[in-house]
Amino acid sequence: MKIGILQCGAVPEELEAEHGRYGAMVQRLLPPARDTVLHDVTAGDLPHSPTDCEAWLLTGSPAGVYDDLPWIAPLMAFLRQARGRTKLVGICFGHQAMAQAWGGRVVKSPKGWGIGLHRYDVRQPAAWMEDRAAVHVPASHQDQVVEAPAGARVTIANEFTPLAGLDYGDAVSFQCHPEFTPEFGVALLQSRRDRFGPLAGPAIASLARPHDCARVAQWIRRFLEG
Repeated sequence: MKIGILQCGAVPEELEAEHGRYGAMVQRLLPPARDTVLHDVTAGDLPHSPTDCEAWLLTGSPAGVYDDLPWIAPLMAFLRQARGRTKLVGICFGHQAMAQAWGGRVVKSPKGWGIGLHRYDVRQPAAWMEDRAAVHVPASHQDQVVEAPAGARVTIANEFTPLAGLDYGDAVSFQCHPEFTPEFGVALLQSRRDRFGPLAGPAIASLARPHDCARVAQWIRRFLEG
């Protein structure tokens, strides 16, 4: 299986040397020994065709899907072309972009920032999910999907993020960040601490607790291989 990574944003420059880029982070979620290709969509590097790869994974981004940036409209067009022709996985911004492209709605949430380790309850488990237990995964977002596209099933949710995971059958997406290591999560929060105010301290402390990133990564691998 050839898997394409659509890198939709950049890691803060001061963190990149130690933690790597988002494309490399999400590569850890993929099945081992798979042929992968990276496209930096923020630089206008989109695939020629959705069928260039058997699956595509969209990364997170500091951008919003509603931002007036030159690469967002072409990415939305690609996602509309790709649906039904290849498998797709979306992470954070990727989760939002897929929903927006396919008829859902994304907004800057009045709830504010969701940061730190979040618990998500399993709502409608798919075949690639092994059980109904909740998962604890890092989050880092202010935007949220508030209306899911027609036919999407909610896989994971919590009170803060009711549409945290969506299953489209041939595509899946997650608002959380299973690709984050605790070390990167802490470094990212510290680098943006002025944005978060009193939320920062508890969020940083939460990342010391056990997490289920490996379990969500296994879900993604099962989806891709299934």
